[in-house]
Amino acid sequence: MTDFFATVIGWVLRAVLVLAGLVFFLSLLAAATLLALLWLLRALWARATGQPVVAWRMGIDPRAGFGRVYRSAERWTPPARRRGGVLPGADSVTDVTVREVRKP
Repeated sequence: MTDFFATVIGWVLRAVLVLAGLVFFLSLLAAATLLALLWLLRALWARATGQPVVAWRMGIDPRAGFGRVYRSAERWTPPARRRGGVLPGADSVTDVTVREVRKP
């Protein structure tokens, strides 16, 4: 009897999830269709009035958000403690000598 209820609950859960997915898909499809119809009406109206069909644009600059974040980060960064200059131990660094690469 417990196996029967587990099977029924499993099928009911699957049906609910499939229905939820179907509703989600249909809502996205409806939103895309509505946007396409709005764009088509807008293009037809522009053609009817003799104006050029222009693409939809964002009213804001998407880069402005990044600039705001970087500017706010400057407020919270601690100031430099000392001036830059030669790092300690820099005189013991040896540069690599250049040599030609030989083919093996």
